[in-house]
Amino acid sequence: MDVVALVGPSGTGKSHRALKIAHDEGADAIIDDGILIKDGKILAGHSAKTELSKIMAVRRAIFVLPGHADEVKEAIAASHPHRILILGTSENMVHKITKILKLPAIEKIIRIEDIATRAEMKEARNMRLKEGKHIVPVPTIELKPHFSGFLIDPLQSFFKRSPTNRRRLGEKSIVRPVFSYYGKLVIDDSAIKSIVSKVVKAKEFVKKIARITVKREKEGNTGLSINCEVVLSYGNHLPSILRDTQTRVRESVEFMTGMAVREINIKVKTLYVEA
Repeated sequence: MDVVALVGPSGTGKSHRALKIAHDEGADAIIDDGILIKDGKILAGHSAKTELSKIMAVRRAIFVLPGHADEVKEAIAASHPHRILILGTSENMVHKITKILKLPAIEKIIRIEDIATRAEMKEARNMRLKEGKHIVPVPTIELKPHFSGFLIDPLQSFFKRSPTNRRRLGEKSIVRPVFSYYGKLVIDDSAIKSIVSKVVKAKEFVKKIARITVKREKEGNTGLSINCEVVLSYGNHLPSILRDTQTRVRESVEFMTGMAVREINIKVKTLYVEA
């Protein structure tokens, strides 16, 4: 089984192009926003577009909610796809999904800016921001059990096989998730720093937190890079306690914010020695 990925900022038309890219790349399955799609049917998962908030939607899309990843992994094992196309807002996100679902390493990453013009991406973003419309690459009839009350319209998708003969590639659907009505949701860096500070200070070997910084990827709210400087008490095995602290910080930040954490760097500034 091979894995390819389509990467681009939210609302730039990835789902709109998913069926065409899957066809061109020979992928017979798609993972998009928390669902596994094969042969125009949802085999497993729960769409992030059914969540009531953007935070929960992000957590659903990266398969961190309890039981979600296991359900999709079982469906993949049962359906034996030849190649899977994974959609994500960043390289970090698609690599994270691959790791969580225990899939082979991604062999090819396609970027939305390489297959769509600026005008096309702008139009897609306007539809997302102004009208709250999202596209799911499955037929409307397949979505009805999952999106009761959210469906708007179906879309037909075609590709040309010859100048006089057109073959149907698949049907896509437009949905308007509930969270689209609530406006933009932003989690400030200070909130993330508070989470990090709370987790790190809970350790008895931490005497002081000297500094915490948070960096984000240019596009989207995924892929956080967290840096923390600490003063530790003398006498502990530093590698083991720092690795444990990294794990706890990552789990806490991802659970509370729904954002993916790319890296956590902890710097021991000095050691505190009891008099």
